Amino acid sequence: MSHFAKVENGIVTQVIVAEQDVIDSGLFGTGWVQTSYNTLGGVHMLGGAPLRKNYAGIGYSYDATRDAFIPPKPYASWTLVEETCQWQPPTPMPVEEGKHYQWNEDTLSWNNYD
Repeated sequence: MSHFAKVENGIVTQVIVAEQDVIDSGLFGTGWVQTSYNTLGGVHMLGGAPLRKNYAGIGYSYDATRDAFIPPKPYASWTLVEETCQWQPPTPMPVEEGKHYQWNEDTLSWNNYD
């Protein structure tokens, strides 16, 4: 069994688990693109071959030129990293044990919310 994303006008509207022959039969219509549950940021988490940069989710876009699923842009200031097709903030999130941060788009900075 494999995972497939229904892509309509470049946007993922549904993700299902099915056999390739069922998708090929047209039973569920057209516009299905295979996705890998184990792929994130262009890396297969189990050491296999990555597929389309990221596992597809509803609301993701599918870029046929990049052959990649791209998550929705979380903030206007964030930029797309081509190698991973993941969004990156203008400044990296601080890493301090026991502290949690949230992005503040108004100040373009990370706020500690502990």
